Amino acid sequence: MSPDTPLTEQGFLARTGPLAETDAQTETDAQSVELASLKARNRQLEKINAALIERVESSSPSPSAPYAAFEHAVLLADQVRERTDALHRTLDELGALNRRLTAAKAAAEAANHSKTRFLAAISHDLLQPLNAARLFASALEEQLARLALDASLPGDAISDVTPGDASQGVSTPGELVARLGRSLADVESLLGTLVDISRLDAGVLTADVAVFPVRELLDVLAEEYRQLGAARGLELHYVASHLSIESDLQLLARVVRNFLSNALRHVPDGSTRGRVLLGCRRRGDWLEITVADNGPGIAEHQREVVFQEFRRLAPRQDNEQRGLGLGLAIVKRITGLLEHPLSLTSTPGRGAAFAVRVPIRQPASVEGPAADASSTGQPCASPLAQPLLDTVIWVVEDDREVCAGMQSLLGGWGASVHCADDAEVLLQQAVAAPQVLIVDHQLGEGQPDGLKQAQRLRQRWPGLPVVVISADHSAPLKARARALGFGFLLKPVKPLRLRQLLVNRR
Repeated sequence: MSPDTPLTEQGFLARTGPLAETDAQTETDAQSVELASLKARNRQLEKINAALIERVESSSPSPSAPYAAFEHAVLLADQVRERTDALHRTLDELGALNRRLTAAKAAAEAANHSKTRFLAAISHDLLQPLNAARLFASALEEQLARLALDASLPGDAISDVTPGDASQGVSTPGELVARLGRSLADVESLLGTLVDISRLDAGVLTADVAVFPVRELLDVLAEEYRQLGAARGLELHYVASHLSIESDLQLLARVVRNFLSNALRHVPDGSTRGRVLLGCRRRGDWLEITVADNGPGIAEHQREVVFQEFRRLAPRQDNEQRGLGLGLAIVKRITGLLEHPLSLTSTPGRGAAFAVRVPIRQPASVEGPAADASSTGQPCASPLAQPLLDTVIWVVEDDREVCAGMQSLLGGWGASVHCADDAEVLLQQAVAAPQVLIVDHQLGEGQPDGLKQAQRLRQRWPGLPVVVISADHSAPLKARARALGFGFLLKPVKPLRLRQLLVNRR
């Protein structure tokens, strides 16, 4: 049959008959195999079903399995609903508690802000009269000393008293001024301690780190405490350094002042017995500033206690203790803030040594006559000297008492002082051009602050030396003053520090 022959049933059968029968048989066999497989799977499923039924029935609390299972399911559903309700109630209570905690946190933050504003008010309003009193006391002390040295007056006109007067408890003017100075120092220390601890607690005290010569800090402290020690017959030895360090000058000064105050408080009176050492020693990349004394020392079990708040060691019996027991606690927190290692070594009966390590950020200066002179540790010029003779100083201050105190103190140093509450007033008065400007940062309501007034005067007299005085300890203010090239002092002003700053900036 040709390919073109029509396909018929007969033809198809003639061509495929045996093959077709074979295919049908194959299909039947396949169906049989599949049916057998399905029957086997069905039997397996029946077994599994029977096992599951048995398991369910065996787990039922009673022979009536279906109903018992239903009851059990209902009970479980009730328990789940009860626990869900309890969970919702707990979540509601937790939400209410969180809301109360949020409100309490907001109240605490508001209290902290209020505390910060209160501290700012304390820093200015309370320290302002203390600043004036310190200036007056220093000026009076220097005037009395000059009178005592005046050849036209007998030497005992100021400093001596008769035995009868002494027996009656009558003090000389010099003694009264010295006591006044010590009392002011006590008040200043107490206020400073309270302000510092409050700032630390409020978290508003931040470090203003800069690089400066360590002598800028220690020279003034050495002279100040040398005079305080001499009044009690104590010797202070000073080992200076010409290195530069990286720290916050004001905070580091607070640390070293505390070391020195503690040393003077606990050493015995008498020049042959009481000795205090303020010294510097290089330790690799660190400069170790140490204050050591020959006092009673500190027992080993007390060396950690002294850094705790409101803990005080017993002072000398004849020494009146005015401290709050916060000084060394503040020292520990400040050194922690600055990341300066703090150490204490002591031998009971032989004295104690407190030390703080500060990073060195500049190499030692070149050896020479200037370096030799700077490292002798000799005291500053006599307080009776007139290092600012004929220097024209403008003082911008809105407190009349502070102005008067500045005029008395600076006038005693030989300066020509002009004071007003606004720089514009001094300009209008056509006084002599300033050679140095001293300005209070916080002036009267509605007036530009001290920094702005100083900048305005510098536009007229470029390079005019400026010293800013403030009760604000904030790091941004200090950084701003430093960026403008201004000196910066905190209230109440230390006369020795002020004199050094003015002499160096003329």
